[in-house]
Amino acid sequence: MDPNSGRLEPEGFLVEIVPGERIHFLDWGGPKAGKADGVPVLLIHGLSSTAWAWTPVARRLRETVRTVAIDLRGHGLSDAPTSGYTAGQLGEDVVAVAEGAGMLPESASRVVLAGHGYGGIVAAWAAERLGERCAGLVMVDGGWQNLAAETGMTPDEWLRELEEPPGIFSSMAAYLADRRDFDPATWGADQEQAARSTVVEVPAGKVVPAVRPHALAGSVEAIFAYDPLGTLLNVAAPIVAIVAGGEEAAGKRAALAEVDEARRRAQFTGIRVVDVGSVGHNVMRYRPAEVSAVILAAAQS
Repeated sequence: MDPNSGRLEPEGFLVEIVPGERIHFLDWGGPKAGKADGVPVLLIHGLSSTAWAWTPVARRLRETVRTVAIDLRGHGLSDAPTSGYTAGQLGEDVVAVAEGAGMLPESASRVVLAGHGYGGIVAAWAAERLGERCAGLVMVDGGWQNLAAETGMTPDEWLRELEEPPGIFSSMAAYLADRRDFDPATWGADQEQAARSTVVEVPAGKVVPAVRPHALAGSVEAIFAYDPLGTLLNVAAPIVAIVAGGEEAAGKRAALAEVDEARRRAQFTGIRVVDVGSVGHNVMRYRPAEVSAVILAAAQS
């Protein structure tokens, strides 16, 4: 079946963590009762993105397994409190969505977590928290690097490196054109919807990032506080890492090899590496079929 046929749209739901802190998720559903072939999958987007970034993958996965995509706190339609951008709370947000979506109905139920970039870090924290209830962890181009050590930057310095030319935000049309031009061949209605979900159009006609500055800063501080060795050595579930960037990804591969070696020394299974070659960071857009296949394999193992 063509994953884009019918333009199926997911349902949106909110899980309340505490009053004033609600986490939104998109429920893509799954095959009819009794037809699922594998454990459910929870998808976690990257920095400044939303659950809609996973659409090309979610459309494919839902044909076989129950599929849900979260909006991390401060992103998308989730609340943006001034606190909670920590390993413990971000991991708990993911667990709360898994439970609230009915993906973990029993103590023995399990779920596969797949995270992109920053979402790979959050997925690792959630996997650590879930313990045996995590059936697998898929890190999509992120989640195994220590950015603080590798870059030597502060969170503020790294944030400034992410700033884009102001002309991109001069109008919605300019913003969408910029995103389309990353790779026109993979642009379509789903990608436009994902792009629109990351900005807000103001009355003057320009757009501004939808992520509030304090939420972005808190998320980046969480990234810089991440200890990949300390976290991934506490994840007993099988781990798969999808690496993009081709020859330019040497640093990512070196960091991944270090974590893999540490896990093997600790008598865990090693990290399975899937290299998708010289594509951009948004692997779900550029290689959706390959990403879907990796996640589905984790859900069926």
